[in-house]
Amino acid sequence: MSTHLSEQEIVRREKLAKLQAAGIDAYPAALYPVSHYSTPIKEAYTEETKDDFAAVCIAGRIMSINDKGKVFFIKVQDSKGIIQLYVKRDEICPGEDKSFWDNLIKHGLDLGDIIGATGYVFITKTGETSIHTQTITLLAKSLKPLPVVKRDEEGNAFDEVTDPEFRYRQRYVDLIINPSVRDTFVKRTTLMNTIRTFLNNQGALEVDTPVLQSIPGGAAARPFITHHNALDIPLYLRIANELYLKRLIVGGFDWVYEFSRNFRNEGMDRTHNPEFTVLEWYTAYKDYFWMMEITEQLFEQIAIALHGTTEVLVGDKTISFKAPFKRISILDAIKENTGIDVSDKDEAGLREVCKQLEIGVPLNIGKGKLIDEIFGATSEHTYIQPTFIIDYPVEMSPLTKKHRSKEGLVERFELMVNGKEIANAYSELNDPIDQRQRFEDQAQLMERGDDEAMFIDNDFLRSLEYGMPPTSGIGIGIDRLCMLMTNSPSIQDVLLFPQMRPEKL
Repeated sequence: MSTHLSEQEIVRREKLAKLQAAGIDAYPAALYPVSHYSTPIKEAYTEETKDDFAAVCIAGRIMSINDKGKVFFIKVQDSKGIIQLYVKRDEICPGEDKSFWDNLIKHGLDLGDIIGATGYVFITKTGETSIHTQTITLLAKSLKPLPVVKRDEEGNAFDEVTDPEFRYRQRYVDLIINPSVRDTFVKRTTLMNTIRTFLNNQGALEVDTPVLQSIPGGAAARPFITHHNALDIPLYLRIANELYLKRLIVGGFDWVYEFSRNFRNEGMDRTHNPEFTVLEWYTAYKDYFWMMEITEQLFEQIAIALHGTTEVLVGDKTISFKAPFKRISILDAIKENTGIDVSDKDEAGLREVCKQLEIGVPLNIGKGKLIDEIFGATSEHTYIQPTFIIDYPVEMSPLTKKHRSKEGLVERFELMVNGKEIANAYSELNDPIDQRQRFEDQAQLMERGDDEAMFIDNDFLRSLEYGMPPTSGIGIGIDRLCMLMTNSPSIQDVLLFPQMRPEKL
């Protein structure tokens, strides 16, 4: 980082030195006994309840200072909102010695400083609920100035900082100055807690599985690779947790789930980050029809928990998460959007369709990836309302059970919302012989140069040979779901610390 200091930073350091010389500790270690918070005070204070607020202790960051000479009005922001302090010199320094006032209040405070205050709540002549401050304590001196943000009379920002380079790189400042950002991440936590409660109430068990894996299994993706010195072996960062969760189903658990931090060494854009969160769960003795119904129930509850309704505004669209959701096969979806029936075409025929539709595809991918490319280019973006795209070709789904009644297809769905995949689910393949053959087919694709083809996981195959009950599983992209539910246009807006290029010094 650059050591060059701006003029404001130099001034703040000079103030810090003067405070220290005056015996004022700018970074005290002692516990500060916070008893109340800004917004709850403002919501609950009335003439009838004022006795409950006769002695309050709050702490927060200074967002504005209004110097009236012997009286200061200071707006302080805590984790709940903003409240005004009424700070009078003769209340803070009731005796003849006014040095503390001069050193700290008059000349030592800056925007961004963290302070504590005790006093009682009252309403000013202008009608603002405030704290009549009796003591004030500096808890942390801010040495960098905050970006200037325009605020209304209540202290609410109405001209937020929007530069993404600044916001994502210095998220800690973004959270301070842009109140809506904090609300997004509160909603993210509410969303995840809603899912946990839903699954726990259904009897599911939350588990942890390895992040460092000797074989990167469970998805078609390019992994990150590292090296374990003690074992002298290569290890991969998890691309999915599917195969470990299925091992637990083999072991006798009926329903397991995990919020999995996954890593894929692939491109970055507004919907992709190399590190992301996926919820996966697996339930014994269920199929993908059951999974569609339980998924509808879950998404309804999430929407209601965050918005109080199943109707969610996303951009300029209103999306309804009220069950049931539309269902259509991937082959019918392609036909619906292109007029072309690809159900009976081989690899050569699919490449001809790609050429006809002007879809550029690499030479090293097979039939399944070609269908996926056609669907992605022509159809995916058209499904705005929640839609289950079902019954995929077997070549696209090496971990999925063959369809019980449709030759060449598997029992799989992807949930599309606002033109993007949000969830992917199967009736899980539990035939170890069929599974080995599918892995070997993937190995052939890898030999052709497909660096996203799946590895053969012999230990997982061994687990299936002990017998896995009929099982349905699902993966839900938590980051994309958060984007939907918080009306956020970019995945970086729902990740506290998104991946970025190294900062230029």
